[in-house]
Amino acid sequence: MSCYFRRLSATEFEPTDHVGGAWNPDEQHVAPVLGLLAHIIEADHAVRRADTPLVLARANYDILGVIPMAAFEVSTRVVRPGRTIELVEATLSQGGRAALTLRAWMLQTGDTDDLAGTSLASMPPRVDLAGWRMDAGWQGGAIRSVEFRHRDFGPGRAQSWLRPTVPLLADEAVSARARMLGALDFANGIAIRVSPNDLLYPNVDLTASLFREPQGEWIGLDTSVSFGPGGIGLTESVLSDEAGPLGTSSQTLTLRRR
Repeated sequence: MSCYFRRLSATEFEPTDHVGGAWNPDEQHVAPVLGLLAHIIEADHAVRRADTPLVLARANYDILGVIPMAAFEVSTRVVRPGRTIELVEATLSQGGRAALTLRAWMLQTGDTDDLAGTSLASMPPRVDLAGWRMDAGWQGGAIRSVEFRHRDFGPGRAQSWLRPTVPLLADEAVSARARMLGALDFANGIAIRVSPNDLLYPNVDLTASLFREPQGEWIGLDTSVSFGPGGIGLTESVLSDEAGPLGTSSQTLTLRRR
């Protein structure tokens, strides 16, 4: 079965061609990796907290270096244990070198249905956006594993509905939250301010907060990209499913002229 990763053991994985990076196809695109780390944290949590489960509400990823297209291992630890709140960490390493960390806040759920609401802007219906290929200057298998519908508002501003067409892992159920987190890094490539043929602008992190469970296969990104005068940029997105907005994400960028 086609998938992003093959599980080699309880803690070891290898990427498939679908993980090839947009900046360099010999390096892993971090989008699928972010989803995998969220899945591993949730799976570990489900075993530890089977009777009192919490949900992943905020994910903070730090990208410590490039990740070659080779096998890697993932370790987890509880940073801050608690009955209703936990902070959990996952670290991806290759050859003893840490390349990516995730710190996730796991929170207790409760009944606040009567209080639910948001002022975040809603995405347009998917049928109102045109089919689109994210291939203007981008490389690798990851971007070609995703179906897009897209609307461009000019440099640094766009809306996209997207749907990964392959699962993270074969024969493993993945939550809607982990699946969404595994698609958010594509935001940095959908609202192009300057062509990637002229400028490198990889992100060094990604932080996402979700205030409810995603629904359905399609993920909505309402994205703005800003470049500062000193070589630093910011990509910000409102996250949606077809029921409406459900969170936000941000990515800090380092700008490097080619």
